[in-house]
Amino acid sequence: MGSLERYIFRQAAVAFLGGTFILTLVVWITQVLRQLDLVTNSGQTIALFFLMTSLGIPVLVTLIAPISLFMAILQTLNKLNGDSELIVMAAAGVSPPRLMRPFLILTVAVSVAVAALALYVTPSSIRYFRQLLTQAQANLLTAIVRPGQFTQADRGLTFHIRDRAPGGVLLGIVVSDSRDPALQMTYVAERGVISEQPQGTFFVLENGNLQRREVKDGSTSIVVFDRYAFDLSQLTQAAETIYRPSERYTWELINPNPADPMFERWQGRFRQELHDRFSAPLYPLAMMCIAFAMLGHARTTRQSRGAAIAGAITAMAAVRGVGFAVSGMAATRASAVPLVYAVPLIAIVVFGAMALGWFTPRVPVALSNRLSDLSDRISERFAKHFASGGQA
Repeated sequence: MGSLERYIFRQAAVAFLGGTFILTLVVWITQVLRQLDLVTNSGQTIALFFLMTSLGIPVLVTLIAPISLFMAILQTLNKLNGDSELIVMAAAGVSPPRLMRPFLILTVAVSVAVAALALYVTPSSIRYFRQLLTQAQANLLTAIVRPGQFTQADRGLTFHIRDRAPGGVLLGIVVSDSRDPALQMTYVAERGVISEQPQGTFFVLENGNLQRREVKDGSTSIVVFDRYAFDLSQLTQAAETIYRPSERYTWELINPNPADPMFERWQGRFRQELHDRFSAPLYPLAMMCIAFAMLGHARTTRQSRGAAIAGAITAMAAVRGVGFAVSGMAATRASAVPLVYAVPLIAIVVFGAMALGWFTPRVPVALSNRLSDLSDRISERFAKHFASGGQA
């Protein structure tokens, strides 16, 4: 690259990295706040908590990178045009292909990174997250035996242990089970022990009573027992590692096991996930073509830049929205798979031709005039609003 290309590439790359970092951080923080119950309810360490939430970053970057690239190219071109640098370049004979070259180099780098993330890093990180989640759920049985704490093992299932004696004996046990909306069960026992049996995992309670309350009519019954086995097998079964389509490696999606019950149940999801991964690297190129087609040519008025930016954002949202729609269609019908690739490819061809100046769509004069009048009225309204100190 020459000095001109390096100058443009540097501006776009800095804007892309900054935008990707900020957008990823914002979305990641929202995910962290949603997963706080992993620490408060399951007794996990802060280090494990941040490790598990950080494993979702590759997924976020895969989705955010094309949008961030689009915004970076849009910002760079708008700045070049606002500083009249595009006009100077055009007057100096810089052709559209040469001006596009630094953006294309950045786009290829982003596409390669998105391909690596989509095909390997993302499924690996989600798979590892599933393994850690399985361990956290399995360790929930250990959290149950923590004296003096109320531990929510499942929605509607809470344990409390007063103390722990030698030999794994638990003392002062209270178990509240309201998983059945129509029934409230409360177990109180002097002692108990967790027992692993071939039939499953059981919490064996001794010298206690079971209070059974019907929610509908409020009737209550009490059963006194010398020994009662509370089944914990459902909790341990929930901790079994079952990999979803998004957690499968790409080669497992290409050649799935026909006997896999998950594949039999979600065959369409397997197909959707596979083709989403292969089509993901096409979207950065589509985003670059849209941005360059709309703002890659020198413009002399502020209003035309605003209209071009609005058109670029609208086209980007339309392409990405249609992409998500056809991806959902691919999960229900195999005939929609070609559309998964057709959407970004058509955007690349159409907007790429516009970017290179091979053709320019003609906007009807009446529509153009109406949009200009609308833009003028909005600008005047805002100018009057700010001139009056923000008073209505």
